[in-house]
Order: sequence, then C-alpha cells, then structure tokens
Amino acid sequence: MTSSTDRYSWQMVEPGKPLVWAEGAGRTPSPDEVVVEVAGCGVCHTDLGFLDGDVKTVAPLPLVLGHEISGRVVEAGSNTNDWLGRDVLVPAVIPCGTCDLCSTGRSNVCQDQQMPGNGFDGGFATHITVPVTGLSPIEDLPSGYELADLAVVADAVTTPFHAMRKAEVGEGDFVVVVGVGGVGTYAVQIAAAFGAKVVAIDIDDARLEPLLDHGARATVNSRGLSPREVRDQVRGHADTFGAPRTGWKIFECSGTAPGQETAYGLLVPAATLGIVGFTRDKVTIRLSNLMAFDASAIGNWGCPIEMYPGAIELVTSGQIAILPFTHKVPMSEINEVLAAAHGAGDPRRTILIP
Repeated sequence: MTSSTDRYSWQMVEPGKPLVWAEGAGRTPSPDEVVVEVAGCGVCHTDLGFLDGDVKTVAPLPLVLGHEISGRVVEAGSNTNDWLGRDVLVPAVIPCGTCDLCSTGRSNVCQDQQMPGNGFDGGFATHITVPVTGLSPIEDLPSGYELADLAVVADAVTTPFHAMRKAEVGEGDFVVVVGVGGVGTYAVQIAAAFGAKVVAIDIDDARLEPLLDHGARATVNSRGLSPREVRDQVRGHADTFGAPRTGWKIFECSGTAPGQETAYGLLVPAATLGIVGFTRDKVTIRLSNLMAFDASAIGNWGCPIEMYPGAIELVTSGQIAILPFTHKVPMSEINEVLAAAHGAGDPRRTILIP
C-alpha cells in the first residue's frame, strides 16, 4: 500500500488559476467508505467549467477536481472490508441510496447526491475517499487495456448509455448523434452495439473519420451547412440504409447552442430527441414542432448507478472501444493538459495518470 507521504493532489484554489500541487490525498475512511488508489482520471469539459469559473463548485475552494475515476480499493471502513483489493469504477454522481428517487431507479437525480470533484475532493490525485454506494467492480479487462483506460466510463460512457436506454434504442433504429467529442464518440458506439443504424454529425473530420470504423455507418460534416442541408444529407443516408423517414432517434451531445439547434431541426414524425450535452447558452427553437411531429424530447443527468455494470460490460466485452479515443498523460502535466484543452488540439479525451 502506498504510504501517506507518497500521496498528493492537484487543488483548484482560485478560478482561472493553475492547479496547485498539495501533499496528501484520501482521508481515513468512515465505516461505509473506502479509499481508492487512482489508476486514472479523465478530464471532462465540466472540469474546465469549474476551473474557468463558469460553473461554481458545490464545495468551497480549495478543491480537487476530477470525476471520471478508476482505481483499486486500498483501504476500507469497518463495514466495507469486502471491497479491499478490488478494481473499481467510481460513479460520477454518487446517490444517497435511500431516498424515494434512489428506490425508484432515478438515483442519478438524487437530491442528496454527491459528485467527486464538485461536492468533495475528486480524482486529480493519487487517492480519493468515497462512499461504497454505487462502486462498480471492474473485472476481465480486454486485451491491451489497463485499469486506467476505463476511467472515462464513469461519465463519458455511462451518460450516453443512460440516454440510449431512456430512448429505448434497439435493433433497426435510425440514430443520429450530433457532436462526437468525448461523449458523442461513445453515443455512436453504444447505439451501434444496440443494433441501430447510426449517422454521426460534427464540424471536425478528425472526430468523424475514426467512427466509420467504430459504429457509424455514415458521417456528416455540418460546418458551413444550413440546417436544411444537414437534414437533407441525413435524410439521404436514411434512404440509403432503408430506414424510414419517421421515428428517428436524435442525440445532441455537443453541448453547444448550434449543435442543439441542429439536433432540433432534425425532428421528424414520431422522433425522439435526447439532450445529452450541456450548455449555458440559450437557443432559439419552435417548441410547437414537438406537437406537430408528435415527437418526444428527453434529457438525462448522468446515469443511475444500477446501469453502470451494463456500460462496463460493453467495454470489457469489446462491443465499444476506448483506446482509439483516449490518450494517457502523467498527472504531473495536468496544468499543461488543462490549458491545451481550451484549444483545438488532440480530439482524444485525456486520462491523467498519477
């Protein structure tokens, strides 16, 4: 076991400022908690929102960010000894486990939920102390994978997995994914794993092209296209695939106002629109289109902990790939990584390795 002197974290002390190295991480666990030695922690746009000051954290500063965490349990509370030595995924949203929402399958919107890197110290560290509620074991890693590689499952994979389940995506569905960044990449693969015919839309060919080998039957680069031109291209692909022009399932994963307007413009009769990405920007849409098309619009915040094993299984069984869409970087380079994340650099999601 790592000694306390080998433990450290990177703390946010002030919005807009570089993170600060601090000695120590992972406090002594209470009876229902464990200490996880972090194998890897993904960098999410939510972290950038906190760091920039666009979104306030629940807990006061200084705070350790990071909520996409995989690792091994190295310490256990008096009630959690069964977890010692196990490889686990830490949920991005940790519910209380006892309220009405938790007991009815809506644990993702538990009103007493906690979020690593928001409500308490997160995974930009060597260790993190967490409740065992929602911990998911990771077993039988695919060939070529390390435990750290599965860190992004905690949010980037489970969030679109939840969206697909809510929309009841299944065999033969025609699915359109708008925005194929860190979340949309997996939305495409999950929909394909569920048997859907998938079209991916983005403004960056570097994001689109790899998906032709990982779930997408076709892609549309929407840069410079009008909403009508985007719709016409998607409709053409539907015709090519023998899909109907009704009942499309559309998932907005870009988290941008243009992306949301593009997704809304793709509504067809009996469509389902899933809002997966988040933006604080306002959009202009005609809500009456939902009525006119007898369409449905749904949102999803994170993923209920009950669904985590299913998302993990898609990865460990090889049905969706992570390695082509991530890269690992030493956590010592965290400030350089966060600075570069604001620009148009490497399209792969970064996993920080302590």
